[in-house]
Amino acid sequence: MVLKSKLEVLSREDLFKVHEASLKILRETGVRFLNEEALEIFRKHGARVDNKTVYIPSSLVNQALSLAPQTFRMVGRDPQYSITVGEGFLIQPNVGPVFIQDMDYGRREATLADYANIQKLCQASDAVDLAGTIPVDPADVPIADKHLHMMYQVLKNSAKPLIGFCANARQVREQLDLVDISFGGQQFLQNNHCAAVLVNSLSPLSYAPETLETMLEFAKRNQVILLAPCIMAGVSGPISLLGTAVLQNTEILAGLVLMQLVNPGTPVVYATASTTAYMKAASYAAGAPEAMLINTANLQMGLDFYHLPTRTMCGITHSKALDAQAGYETMQSILLGSLSGAHMAVQCLGVLDAIMTTSYEKFVIDVELIQRVRRIAQGIDTSEEALSVGIIQEVGHEGSYLTHPSTFKDFRKIWTPAISDWNSYTDWEKAGAEDVVTRANRKFKEILSQAPATLLDSGIEKQLQTYIQKVKSA
Repeated sequence: MVLKSKLEVLSREDLFKVHEASLKILRETGVRFLNEEALEIFRKHGARVDNKTVYIPSSLVNQALSLAPQTFRMVGRDPQYSITVGEGFLIQPNVGPVFIQDMDYGRREATLADYANIQKLCQASDAVDLAGTIPVDPADVPIADKHLHMMYQVLKNSAKPLIGFCANARQVREQLDLVDISFGGQQFLQNNHCAAVLVNSLSPLSYAPETLETMLEFAKRNQVILLAPCIMAGVSGPISLLGTAVLQNTEILAGLVLMQLVNPGTPVVYATASTTAYMKAASYAAGAPEAMLINTANLQMGLDFYHLPTRTMCGITHSKALDAQAGYETMQSILLGSLSGAHMAVQCLGVLDAIMTTSYEKFVIDVELIQRVRRIAQGIDTSEEALSVGIIQEVGHEGSYLTHPSTFKDFRKIWTPAISDWNSYTDWEKAGAEDVVTRANRKFKEILSQAPATLLDSGIEKQLQTYIQKVKSA
């Protein structure tokens, strides 16, 4: 049972107009690729290149769309965690927060220990499908070695499919080598999709050097690319919501073409991460209702027009505290992201302050919000049995459904919260009158206390440590 319809903001005619507008921009204005290898790939395949600008013909776009898979399998180190991207509503860790926050120590710079803790929480939660990426950016690790230490912690603390980090070509190769070792080596990655990477275009209409190095290295190793422009309408994109949707679509198509030229069949996720600007400060607006209107338009393009796997940014809030604003802005975008049909979601595991901070307590609370949204998206059973005519007639006018066999059979299917309190006021007060933040604080500590020291085989762990020391000394 699933919802019979999804949220839509564009008509079929509108989708065609966005597509044609994007093709016109790609063909006539072009996209800047600030990487010589990428430019040479476009030249080799017949695109016109003028300095750093590539003018992409519609034929290359059509070819790329025909090669990109509609669904694909991502393999976890433990096979029970393998996932199919392009089905369901998958949750990945946050990307980008610098600070960590909890009710005991407040907001502070994150450490590698905090980074490892978030990986443990992701591994422990049934609501989270992937690990890795940058849910917090550890400040206590040298920048030159950060990718090694972070990837080691991902592999040590999670057996789920993972997301790596945007970096220079050498650093990307090294993190993928670590993933390969953890799966037993022997070029495992060439034959299996195990790792993804999120990349943002440099809006408007550009791709930065390090971004392109990351994309090229992941595509060469047959791994997954999440193409996610992060445009602010009114600053790095048109103030028109539809105009920003067109720009976002154009930049995704440009990246898609490059990936299919590098390695035909490379899995690419049509990802959306745009919003409006907070025009009073010309800054990022994390709680804007317009954000999901822009992204819903693009999700329709990815889902209905191009038939690609899709991902969106949802769960974001501008609130700095775990207050009502954090709750309603987070639920607003998680719900809209799910109802828009996205296959993956990001920034919905504890983010605060416009993705500057990850909160331990909010991570736990957001897991419950995700579970609520997943239940809503299931819709209702519309079978003949679910009509319950016989049961209604059997109970009649004075009977009770509480003790009816059908209730005993199915009552456990009704959703109940893991962290919210549904007890009476009297019972809540007798139990200590705790608010949800206090309960979430206790919950995340319980999860971390029960997490294993490592999920790696001792031999594999030694190989990873040896590799890290080797590349650091080199």
